[in-house]
Amino acid sequence: MPFPLYQIDSFTDKLFGGNPAAVCLLQDWLPDTVLLQIAAENFLPETAFLLPSSNQDRYKIRWFTPEIEMDLCGHATLAAAHVIFKHLGLAADRVVFSSASGEINVTRQGSLLTLDFPSRMPVTAELPEIILRGMGRKPLEVLKARDYVLVYDSEETVRALQPNRVVLDQINLDPGGIIATAKGETADFVSRFFTPQASIFEDPVTGSAHCSLIPYWSQQLRKKELTALQVSARTGTLCCTDKEDRVLIGGTCVTYMQGNIYI
Repeated sequence: MPFPLYQIDSFTDKLFGGNPAAVCLLQDWLPDTVLLQIAAENFLPETAFLLPSSNQDRYKIRWFTPEIEMDLCGHATLAAAHVIFKHLGLAADRVVFSSASGEINVTRQGSLLTLDFPSRMPVTAELPEIILRGMGRKPLEVLKARDYVLVYDSEETVRALQPNRVVLDQINLDPGGIIATAKGETADFVSRFFTPQASIFEDPVTGSAHCSLIPYWSQQLRKKELTALQVSARTGTLCCTDKEDRVLIGGTCVTYMQGNIYI
């Protein structure tokens, strides 16, 4: 039977920018093995699966990479909200997702969609020698929440990093990754995100990583509202707000494709 499928570029206002995600609409949950096969077939950083409820503004959501199910994903959630507002015609300006990480609200203000995510303040941590070797550049500071957060001296340094995947693939950070970040030149801060052992090694724009980046940079820069750039090849722009135990992560989306899959 057919299931509607959309491919959306998130955290960008330009096609082929930001981070691509698939959004698949279901009527009932398929077996986990099938969900993983669909995500692997899509071969995008994330596929979001949505299950509607009796209320038009409420959905259940799950996120899969081509290899594993994730506990939280920002860009695929933004993509899912874009599909619900733009393609499914939700008139309200808020949609609520029920997820493994609790309820997630996404609000709409014009073209800007804003995620309300849990805050994950990183704490000081030891840097494993293998990560230092793999990244090739010693950071100024090392922290950790779900992901390792490596703070560097400049945006130029973050952009110039050339991680050694052969080395980094020897570690397992499931489901976490490695964030490289620094104070920005045209934005408040910049970042890049790497996932050892994943088929897609550098994630273009990582909303969930900002659950840690926002509280950290809010404290460092002493401001609650920040702009962020993820300086991958595709580049993503995020509007960020620190709300103590929550973070707001805003961005825009562009539809690349819509159709059906047949299972």
